[in-house]
Amino acid sequence: MRNVLAAVLLGVLGFSAMSSAHAEEVSREQIKGLDEQVQDIKADVLAISSELQQLEEKLIYPSNTQLSLFVSFTPDDEFRLDAMDIAVDGKVVTHHLYTHKEIEALRDGGVQRIYTGNVRSGEHTLEITLIDKAGSSKKYSHTFTKDVGPRLVEMTLSGPTIAGSRVQFKDR
Repeated sequence: MRNVLAAVLLGVLGFSAMSSAHAEEVSREQIKGLDEQVQDIKADVLAISSELQQLEEKLIYPSNTQLSLFVSFTPDDEFRLDAMDIAVDGKVVTHHLYTHKEIEALRDGGVQRIYTGNVRSGEHTLEITLIDKAGSSKKYSHTFTKDVGPRLVEMTLSGPTIAGSRVQFKDR
């Protein structure tokens, strides 16, 4: 009887060990499946977020009134800029304080979109004020005509100092 009892006990222990191993496999498979689902949902959320951002930009800045301003430096120029104020038709639309990394990126050929906004069709005046670390400043102005469709204005800055600086405007 003892042998039978021992055999039954060994059978029960073996079955329970096999059941827990099977349960661990199912759990691992379920976890792997859940992880894949989470990654899929994450990708969907990022795609939806990107689409919403594009729709928001189209609603806030419709192409028939959109004005975008870009800043770049002439290549290999040691232009020193601390901040820039931009006004359109006498209204300040943005003030930007530059970091060292932003200046380095511009010196390396980067282009910064500094402002996007809405303006009506017609003639407009763009005024920029360049400011250096010593507090010196220099103003430039540019007149452009806004037609139907987006208007892009690129400002290329050059010169060793604010006092000796030059700005070249390109309308697109």
